[in-house]
Amino acid sequence: MVASWQVSREGPEASRLLIERAHEELLAGNLDDKRLQSVRPLVRESWVRSWRGRVGPEGAPPIDLMSEELEEYRRTHPLASAMDMIRALLLPGSPEESGVVIAVGDQAGRLLWIEGDRQLQSLTEGMGFIAGANWAEDAVGTSAPGTALTLGQSVQIRGAEHYNRLVHPWSCTAAPVRDPETQRVVGVIDITGGEEVVTTQARLLVDATARAVESEMLVARLRQRSEAPRATTMASRPKPTTRATLHVLGRDRARLETETELEESVIELSARHAAILLMLALHRQGLSAERLSELVYGADASPDTLRPEMVRLRKVLEKHAPSLVPESRPYRLAVPLETDAHDVLSLLDRGAHRVALTAYRGPVLPESTSPGVEEFRETVRAALREVMLSEASLDVLLAYAEIPEGQADAEALRLALEMLPARSPRRAGLVTRIERLERG
Repeated sequence: MVASWQVSREGPEASRLLIERAHEELLAGNLDDKRLQSVRPLVRESWVRSWRGRVGPEGAPPIDLMSEELEEYRRTHPLASAMDMIRALLLPGSPEESGVVIAVGDQAGRLLWIEGDRQLQSLTEGMGFIAGANWAEDAVGTSAPGTALTLGQSVQIRGAEHYNRLVHPWSCTAAPVRDPETQRVVGVIDITGGEEVVTTQARLLVDATARAVESEMLVARLRQRSEAPRATTMASRPKPTTRATLHVLGRDRARLETETELEESVIELSARHAAILLMLALHRQGLSAERLSELVYGADASPDTLRPEMVRLRKVLEKHAPSLVPESRPYRLAVPLETDAHDVLSLLDRGAHRVALTAYRGPVLPESTSPGVEEFRETVRAALREVMLSEASLDVLLAYAEIPEGQADAEALRLALEMLPARSPRRAGLVTRIERLERG
């Protein structure tokens, strides 16, 4: 059985306005308000869990997996081999014009694959529905994928039933996928779109897809066992692979997070060490001592100034993150080092403007005077501003106007003023801010 999403839904529905008012009462802490009784028990109980867990009713979800980390995780995930089956069952015909978006996530609620209607994908990205985002219930509140994982059963969530207001225009159906032998949840399958994705037919189809995936996993596993050689040799233990992220946004002392097969580590770096590591992260092909000295200390600096600092940095890394100890001649890192600034640039490139703005926590190492850091700081700032002025929606542009960079950006404020409806109560405040900036 394959999907056909061009259907209509008839029958009684709960009033959207009534649900929204019940939601507001819940957010205000009025758990005994009678309007909450008009909300489906499954949804109401999820709302209460979200409220008690202090989940925000607005804002984008956290991004847990980025770029290379996401690719590597997807490659080894149990559901990777089932993606062709999922596409065949849920995206018939031309997937790009299917009218729905399908998402496949892991057991923690992190979305790994987002496919389907291209136009809908561009719209859902605005609420952070992107690969790598965490849609668990304790991250974004009530949603089909997150609540299905919480309850261990298929779930349908319609429009305003979502806890996060940004998701109110959408409806979704999701079902968990279990390991066929241990019965532990290994992931979740979700379809998102309009009212057509919360029909009885849609739920049956998503449930059937999850069961088909589980059956395929079992068949593949049994086949693999039958084809395994009778005699095996002990393979040498693989060398732990370090995943490292350097957090530099809005921080003078960068935070270095590393993860290996054996342990996780978090350390805080001095401003100088942060500048050196950031330059090596930006120049993965390596840097000569002379060039690295210029980027960290300035054009007239001697490599003799750099070398003692490199010795101190090596000692720090040997203790906490030995895989990141820089090689010499040229200076380079043996393993990739991601940065939160690169995550923001990646989100901007993918059109996830709201998520990128949320992830932008301030300038790159704001107090650093290293020429290389100053250049990269301006690159990130300029990229964010360009996207805000040329592509961002009104609500994202208004959010940009509230961060320090946007507060002093008269052009951004004027653009927001032009986009606001004529009778919007926010216009007066923008006019005042623009006039204040123009007076200097």
